[in-house]
Order: sequence, then structure tokens, then C-alpha cells
Amino acid sequence: MIPIFPKSLKKGDRIAIISPAGAVEESQLQKGLEIIKANGFEPVLGKNLYTKFANGYQYAGTEKERISDLNWALNNDEVSAIWASRGGYGCQHLLRHLKLSKFKKDPKWYIGYSDNTVIQSFLLKNGFASIHGQTIKTSSFGVSDESYGLTFDILKGKLPKYTIEKNEFSRNGKAEGELIGGNLALIYALLGTPYSFNFNDRILFIEDIGEHFYALDRMLMSLDLAGVFRKIKGLIIGGMTNMGDQKDNKNYEDSFDGFAYKIIFERIAKYDFPAVFGFPNGHIYDNRPLILGAQVKIEVEKKQKITFG
Repeated sequence: MIPIFPKSLKKGDRIAIISPAGAVEESQLQKGLEIIKANGFEPVLGKNLYTKFANGYQYAGTEKERISDLNWALNNDEVSAIWASRGGYGCQHLLRHLKLSKFKKDPKWYIGYSDNTVIQSFLLKNGFASIHGQTIKTSSFGVSDESYGLTFDILKGKLPKYTIEKNEFSRNGKAEGELIGGNLALIYALLGTPYSFNFNDRILFIEDIGEHFYALDRMLMSLDLAGVFRKIKGLIIGGMTNMGDQKDNKNYEDSFDGFAYKIIFERIAKYDFPAVFGFPNGHIYDNRPLILGAQVKIEVEKKQKITFG
């Protein structure tokens, strides 16, 4: 089944803003909402966008409240796209309760990353592409204007094409396939469930933040034991931010952790597929969007190229 691309947006279209996971403050979304307006679209706020519910974690409302907002956005005839306010934790709570009755007749772009990976996997399992890109919240490491601009390009129907410098760990070669993936911790968390990605002949993208190196290795080992690296045709590795034991590291500008990359490189050494290291997507300042469900071609030679379409 070829994933369906939602229709392109036009000036004046409405974009639903929801909080499916962690809680946010109004001040944290102000810049992102202004950018949406400046690009000619109307943000429509979910009823529980700023709701808070503390239960071992500061959620953006109870499970019922967050499910209500997400289903409202997915099936609202007056909404043309859905943009997550942030990630955090909590999207897994929603998976069994998502409704796509009207969405299937009128698909919308879903935009987010981090914990939103599980919602994007759910959409892809049901045949719909989504945008793995910057959320509305501006984080402590900031957000580049280009990151938002490229996302708006996709919403308007323009597919991205990237050329980046080669990384010392990059593995030469060419591969084509459907792009899947997102945050590694969530890809790992979905293994063995009905909501896991289909890895067969896919190009897998991974990124992460704040994991100990042994935890990174454990997740990679689980993917290896599950046969993921035998099934995929290529791998794209994005930001690996604030990894290891250096929890006080504030150097978010350098988010392609060399030791984390070394661990990944060693874990995939026995497999024969090209690997792009250092792609600017993840918990980083320059978070350029990727389209999950799109056909993508990767070429690693003197440069690293990623082409959609």
C-alpha cells in the first residue's frame, strides 16, 4: 500500500494545535503560533492545549482530555493540518483510542517529532504520510527559521531535497525505499506491538536525546535481535543530543555526538546498507523536516544526498 499524502494547504487554511503528550505554557508557543500566522494560516487551539495533569509526569491533561483533542483535530472538517505543540511523554496512551473515520476521507498533515513518533507510526500503519519536523514549542536549544520554512514548503506541496557534508561514520552506497522512523526510544518501545513500523525494504531514520550510552546500545541491540537491520535498505541518523552521562552538557549546538555515532556504527557494521550520519533532524537547533511514508533516495559518496519523490 502506497501511503497517501494529504492535500496541500492554501492561504487561510486552519491548522489545529494540540498537546498529545507533555504540558506546555502559553509563552512557549507564542513564537511558533506567530510564525504560522505570518505564513498565512490560522492556528486553531485545542480545548486542552494548555491543560496540565500531574501523574508522575506533567502531562497536557488526562488521557481522556488528550485523546479528545487529538480525535477532534483528526476528524475536524474545518482543519487542514495538525501540529503538535511538543513531545515529551504520553502519546502511547492514545493509540488504542484514535479515530480516523473522517480523517480517512479527508487526510491532514500531522507535524511533530520526539514522542509524536508513535502517532506517526499509527498513521503510517493506516496508510497516511506525516511530517517528522519541528513542533510549535521553541526549546532551550532554539529553532532555526529554515526548519519552519521547509515545513511550510511541504505543507504547500514542495518536496525537500537535501545535500549535506559527509560524516566520518557515513557508509557509502545508494538505496531507495519508503522512509520510516523517528525517535529511537519510541521505535524501540513499539517493537512487538501492533503499532510498530513495517521495516521491510524501508529506509529507517533515527534520532534521540538524553540517553545513556548503554541505553542507546540496548535499544540498538533490540532492533538487531528483532531483525530490523536485516530488513531495512538504508539508515539515516540524525541528532544524538546530550547523550551519555553528561547531563549538565548545554552545548546543544553540537548535537551529533561522536561516541553515540561510534556505537551505532559498530552495531550496524555487519550489515550491508548505506548510512547517512549527521542529518539535521531531531532535538537540535536545525531540525529540518522529513516525510514519513514518502519514497526517498539516499546517496552517500563525496556528499550525502536525500531526495524525496
